[in-house]
Amino acid sequence: MAGTLYLVLAMRRAGFDEAAVPAHREFLDALREAGQLQLTGGFGDGSGGAYVLCNIASLDEALAIAARDPLATMRASDLTVHEWITR
Repeated sequence: MAGTLYLVLAMRRAGFDEAAVPAHREFLDALREAGQLQLTGGFGDGSGGAYVLCNIASLDEALAIAARDPLATMRASDLTVHEWITR
């Protein structure tokens, strides 16, 4: 059985600052290199996006990772993290 996955939803705030995007992508690249990012992508309507964390020990760790995301630190998006039970 695969490990627990965590879905991070990132919904853009009003006045979204595009300057957060390059830093966010670098953040995701680092997670991918560390083996902690399974999937990422934006929503077709431009309202935000999501990514799936893997190889994470707990929901608390997933929350701490999302809190370091430049989308969160630059207050460009509201991020929520959910333990994701897939089938």
